[in-house]
Amino acid sequence: MYTQSLIPPTMTVSRTIRLFPATVSVFHAFGIDAAVGGEVTIESAARRDGADPIALVGALNRLAEEAR
Repeated sequence: MYTQSLIPPTMTVSRTIRLFPATVSVFHAFGIDAAVGGEVTIESAARRDGADPIALVGALNRLAEEAR
């Protein structure tokens, strides 16, 4: 389902943003409220807010890879 990545779906939203600040724009693009409930996993936040978790994790990792 998921491959090895910089940002796994089990990482919390808040930790992702701390490590990769630019990801806040990806969360917003997917309709994820990064300010509220940031201590949930990316996968949980995606499901909660109606986003595709696989697409979200992919987009986050593409941005993280570009930032390396």
